[in-house]
Amino acid sequence: MKQAKRKKLKKTHAPTLWIGLFMMGLLVVLAVLAPVICPYDPLEQNLAEFLKAPGAKHLFGTDQLGRDLFTRTLYAARTDLWIMVMAEIAPFIIGISLGMAAGYFGGAIDWLVGMASDTFIAFPFYLLVIVIAFASGAGSHGIFITYLLVGWLIYCKVARGQSAALKNSEWIAAAKILGYSNIRILFCELLPNIIPQAIVLLMTDMVGLLVIIVTLGYLGIGISPPTPDWGTMISEGQTFMTSAWWLSVLPGMFVVYTGVALSFIGDGLADRFR
Repeated sequence: MKQAKRKKLKKTHAPTLWIGLFMMGLLVVLAVLAPVICPYDPLEQNLAEFLKAPGAKHLFGTDQLGRDLFTRTLYAARTDLWIMVMAEIAPFIIGISLGMAAGYFGGAIDWLVGMASDTFIAFPFYLLVIVIAFASGAGSHGIFITYLLVGWLIYCKVARGQSAALKNSEWIAAAKILGYSNIRILFCELLPNIIPQAIVLLMTDMVGLLVIIVTLGYLGIGISPPTPDWGTMISEGQTFMTSAWWLSVLPGMFVVYTGVALSFIGDGLADRFR
């Protein structure tokens, strides 16, 4: 009976991960192959094709400058997904490393990491993003700087708590008796137990980061035009919402699609690790 229940659980939870991976994989393939798939230049203007509705010639229609919207949407995926992934790398590594050190060693290290965390948490996140974006100018560098400053906090919190809980376990005590160095214990014993939850958290955090990238583009302080970006495209299309709905709706659907795919992957991984 127990075996049957276990098999049923496995069958119920497995599809979520695979659906998310398929959805995300499809989007990545479309973005990577955009120069091959799309017959149009994403920056080429053609005023004779001004605000054409979706059809056979232009799958997603054209924008106010006659540019092919399908082409620009896929090139925007290349831009936004690249920033989303690259901006997560440093905070992920820094947050887990600091969290493990604080939780395992405690004392002064834990106090310093705690003080740094409390300092950055005190600033309203979106206000900090906007201030740095204004100071550094439009473009991806403002997003990278901001997320480097505050993105590590969530990973640090998780790694710190788990390290503190695990450092007194019997297998860590055994590793110390065997003469393992602290570095080896941190990265060979603690890290494998922390990384599954951190990866699940990474998927959730990527959704939040994507929202930030799109929001900055929407406000005009993200990726500089004419570089395709989902946030900028949604903002530009607002003016024509009643006459050309596709300008904002279709790029917006890609944002939602990406968020759903990442959420499915996160939920599926959580089920697997659990």
